[in-house]
Amino acid sequence: MLLKAGVRWRPTLSRQLLARSSQTCTSYVSKRLKFSLAPHAARVPAASTTRQRLSVMVGSRAYSLLAGDVLGARGRLHPRSSCRAMRRHFCAGNEASDAMEYDVVVVGAGPAGLSTAIKLKQLAAERNVELSVCVIEKGAEVGSHILSGNVFETRALDELFPNWKELGAPLETEVTQDQFAILTGDNGSVNIPSWALPSSLNNHGNYIISLGRLCKWLAEQAENMGIEIYPGFAASEVLYNSNKSVKGIKIKDVGIDKNGQPKDTFTPGVELRARQTVFAEGCRGSCSEEIIKEFDLRQGKDMQTYGIGLKEVWEIPEENHKPGFVQHTVGWPLDTQSYGGSFLYHMKPNKVLVGFVLGLDYKNPYLSPYQEFQRWKLHPSIRQHLEGGTCISYGARALNEGGFQAIPKLTFKGGLLVGCSAGFLNVAKIKGSHTAMKSGMIAAEEVFAALYNQSDESVFSGKSVDTFESLEVKGYQKSMENSWVWKELNEVRNVHPSYKWGFYVGLLYSGLTLRVFGGAEPWTFRNKSIGDHATTGKKDHYTPIEYAKPDGKITFDILTNLTRSGVYHEDQPAHLKVKPELVEWPASISYQEYGAPETRFCPAKVYEYTVDEQTGKTELVINAQNCVHCKTCDIKTPGNYIKWTVPEGSGGPQYDSM
Repeated sequence: MLLKAGVRWRPTLSRQLLARSSQTCTSYVSKRLKFSLAPHAARVPAASTTRQRLSVMVGSRAYSLLAGDVLGARGRLHPRSSCRAMRRHFCAGNEASDAMEYDVVVVGAGPAGLSTAIKLKQLAAERNVELSVCVIEKGAEVGSHILSGNVFETRALDELFPNWKELGAPLETEVTQDQFAILTGDNGSVNIPSWALPSSLNNHGNYIISLGRLCKWLAEQAENMGIEIYPGFAASEVLYNSNKSVKGIKIKDVGIDKNGQPKDTFTPGVELRARQTVFAEGCRGSCSEEIIKEFDLRQGKDMQTYGIGLKEVWEIPEENHKPGFVQHTVGWPLDTQSYGGSFLYHMKPNKVLVGFVLGLDYKNPYLSPYQEFQRWKLHPSIRQHLEGGTCISYGARALNEGGFQAIPKLTFKGGLLVGCSAGFLNVAKIKGSHTAMKSGMIAAEEVFAALYNQSDESVFSGKSVDTFESLEVKGYQKSMENSWVWKELNEVRNVHPSYKWGFYVGLLYSGLTLRVFGGAEPWTFRNKSIGDHATTGKKDHYTPIEYAKPDGKITFDILTNLTRSGVYHEDQPAHLKVKPELVEWPASISYQEYGAPETRFCPAKVYEYTVDEQTGKTELVINAQNCVHCKTCDIKTPGNYIKWTVPEGSGGPQYDSM
């Protein structure tokens, strides 16, 4: 948006005002009032060669700016010297163009995407060259859609920022006590001594963190390097050139009501075009999945399998807090045919992070991951850490469990996959942040080399993306295969697949491969050849599970917990869509034959069925406004009848320090 002298500018609720700056245009979300101020920025015209000083009002705050300056959300002033790339897309009296160009566009501001962007800028600085890098994020703020355990291994961070301690990275709670237990029933447990555990499961030297806070910190470092980060913008389409190479992404149109009609705030999505597009959306990212199918990147690879992770953050009395305490459990309350486990971490100042992970290849349609999580908290070895405390946050997220065998081909013309978009989670460790970051750093090294070798000019210097030949950065694949990430994932490749023979066989084999073979066995177990949605059994073969009512102190009903996620979607069409060819599946097959498992596996009570009293007809009701973007329905619905698409940017959960 351009401002003229004397113009008073006030932010609106339009989420598509993409006035560019070279710094983050962060957004502010008021969780209490349930509304969002999306990314807004005001710019003073730079057409004049004289630096005219203008008075600008943003809300009730006054700013005195010079021509060419950029004022971002929250009143962050971005100096003229860092706005050269922006000026190609603005001129006095005109609005922004509907397409913007960069050398590299990164989709997703998680650990992988931010590490990619940061490493690119570090390399550009070392070579003293200019490179335009943009990161977009569908969450209202960087970190607002991030959910992870998280016991963090610093290996990749040490490489990216060797001085991270001096820079103030939010790693404050080092692991001091590490326990692993097998829960044998609702009261019993067996602790495994540390000497009996594989060294790869030793967490000493790691840190208990909020991954969301770390991502916010990484974003701050990126801003200071001149990287443009735009939270609140959802990539809804992949853009292709005529030769089928990727040329960027399109941001979702906004301002459409639930009936599909444009509102007064309607704004069409902007195209972001790039020489290379890096997909860092996380597990089951919608654009990433499209790319994998479009380029057949899973050819010769195992099918990806998934789990669902549910997490709560508690505040407990200081006298009960054990900073650095880590506990993992397996066993109860799950049956021996279901793969899963739990975590419990004490993080400074007085937080306890608790979570439950369940493989989505479970069979019983009456099983509820959420209810199993609540039941697990009642075990004495868990409950003792929570009593007297208050649950302050809740969320859920799908995670990759296919491991090494399911990593797709990583590159294609015009872009590549990093982090959990590719599936670099170490399932045995229940860690993926360090591998995600390293994959982004390696991607940056190879992308920078490829672009630098192609031309000493860049989009930053004024050349159009169309003047460059679309590249496939094949060196990324080779470098990943020679990295410590590949070695680490290869060593644990047989852990998760071994559980297909049951809990006890899997547990024994996992100990054998991690402690004795070290992953060097000459065989590789394959993942299941069917999707997780196809593993669900029909209801006639199972008995309904009667879960206890929540006590409101340790256990909670879903809707009560959902308020702790800050989830919010404005009036808009449902982003959860029944596939047109499967419109009969919900009522006639899922409900009738499988007992409507989506009403139980969804951790946000999105799905329910109603029966018309007069006609007796059963209908599916989708409460899309409840969605926490976990992606489980896109994975587990019978027949895979749901397609998850991105809602408007800034919608969804508003996690704080998850």
